[in-house]
Amino acid sequence: MDRTRLQQVGLTAFNVGQNVLISLSGSAQTAPAFWLSPENGVVYRVATQAPQYAIDSLDALLNIPVGAAGPGSSVGGGPQILGNLVEARPGRSLAIVSRYNITPVVDVYVSVQGTDLAAVAREVRARIDEIRPKLPRGSQVTLRGQVQTMQDSFIGLGVGLAMAIVLVYLLIVINFQSWTDAFIIVMALPAALAGIAWMLFITGTTLSVPALTGAIMTMGVATANSILVISFARDRLAQGVPALSAALEAGATRLRPVLMTALAMIIGMIPMALGLGEGAEQNAPLGRAVIGGLVFATVSTLLFVPALFAEVHQRFAQRRDARAAAVSASGAPPLGAQQES
Repeated sequence: MDRTRLQQVGLTAFNVGQNVLISLSGSAQTAPAFWLSPENGVVYRVATQAPQYAIDSLDALLNIPVGAAGPGSSVGGGPQILGNLVEARPGRSLAIVSRYNITPVVDVYVSVQGTDLAAVAREVRARIDEIRPKLPRGSQVTLRGQVQTMQDSFIGLGVGLAMAIVLVYLLIVINFQSWTDAFIIVMALPAALAGIAWMLFITGTTLSVPALTGAIMTMGVATANSILVISFARDRLAQGVPALSAALEAGATRLRPVLMTALAMIIGMIPMALGLGEGAEQNAPLGRAVIGGLVFATVSTLLFVPALFAEVHQRFAQRRDARAAAVSASGAPPLGAQQES
């Protein structure tokens, strides 16, 4: 802009910018106006804008009239054309100017094709590490976009999965009043996690938010089945049945409800795991994770958990017998007899 010329004709840079903006972009943003039709009662937006086909050259752009805010406020005697107030010359500039936290940035977009997002992110990080020492002072390269969303989601769901296991363990401790039995119950969960990992590996499914969501669902069902077995074994143990017999009876008696619960969930997840239909592949990892986790967790609940229960309580019984034998061998009277004497 020629500031001296603008002062001579009584205009300012604001007048130039306002007139050019209205001519090219319209007045809908700067001065919104509305008109109420008396015929149909509909309010219409009214905007002033130069026809786009009329601004088809630099000469047409420089012929845009520029006037002051109010009539008669221009010292030069009326509106001026833009070519008398500005100088046009060729130059270079960025087609798109982006900013992140006020800092000017240049966005480089990377797409994913034929692989997963984490693999692409690893390759991009490797390239960033190569060029980071060569950057000029004050410049930096930052990996943003869906990678950050993926990492935040994985961290949140991973913490949620760990907290779910811990909270379930503490609730079982409160319910059974035993740290040992609660530990035996949650021993079915590592098998569930292994089943999830194997199912995702066999089907070629990448770890994702739906898969982690399915893992959390699997933890609940696996824990419920394990509680069924251990609660029955505890009842039989309290009735004086040996630990091994109690574990065998629990596995045989609870076989049907455990299988029914697991099969109901597995059969219900098969259509989702197949991923048939448009867009169904998004939820397929959830179904596959649940199926794999429940298959392994069910086997662990019916075989490993009762065996661990029998082994642990047999050792407890042996320790009690050894202590009783040691007390009998020492000849010490019971505590009640000592108090009476």
